[in-house]
Amino acid sequence: MTSVMDQMGEALWIMVLGMVLVYLFLGILILGLKLIANRYAPEATDTANRPEAPSISSKPQGLDPRLVAAITSAVQQYRAQEGRS
Repeated sequence: MTSVMDQMGEALWIMVLGMVLVYLFLGILILGLKLIANRYAPEATDTANRPEAPSISSKPQGLDPRLVAAITSAVQQYRAQEGRS
């Protein structure tokens, strides 16, 4: 019985060691990525010197009613062919 308990203890120790190593590796990876991102990130530009973006037309553009009718008709035909109506 001692042999089984020894094996269980060793398995638990290996599992804990593996989990600690994985979390340690991931933590170092995240820290390294953040340091690299901060070092090589583009500098913020002054927004006051930027030209204004062209404004989008205030008139809302709706869908073409003929297009909506064509889509609706196609869906109805598909459902009729598949027997889903």
